[in-house]
Formats: sequence, structure tokens, C-alpha cells
Amino acid sequence: MARFEMHEAGFGALGTTAQADMFVELGMMYATGRDCEADLVCAHKWFNIAAIKGSARAAQLRSEISVGMSKTDLARALREAREWMTMH
Repeated sequence: MARFEMHEAGFGALGTTAQADMFVELGMMYATGRDCEADLVCAHKWFNIAAIKGSARAAQLRSEISVGMSKTDLARALREAREWMTMH
């Protein structure tokens, strides 16, 4: 399964809106299986991070995909988002 992580030196210099947009695109990539296998846990994680960064669109998309996820998968997605936010 493909994973895309942010470890680039200039990442922190991006504006909050640009970051949120980038995270929305990562969520869409995983939600639709574009250039990788579809992974709703990963999609939810990136939508959640984008929503935290201020994207209303990401919050809506996160809500839409959560309907089809198990409680276990939701908990995992939330945990992964929290861990990512703690590390970055």
C-alpha cells in the first residue's frame, strides 16, 4: 500500500491554506485510489489534518467517507492523524 509522508525541508514554510489544500488532495488520492490503492483510513487521516488546518471541504469529505468506515478503522484514522500532527 502506498504511503506519502511529508518530510521535505521546506514543508513548514507553506501557508496554512496551501497545506490544507495539499492534504485534501492526498485524501482524495487515497479515497479514490488515484495512483495508489484506495485506503479510507489514510484518506480520513489526511482529510482530518486538512480540516484541522482550516479546510471546510476536507471536513465535509471526512464526514462523507466516515459513513462507510468501521469504528475500528475510524479510531485508527484518528490516531494516525493525531500522531502525524504531534510529529509535525
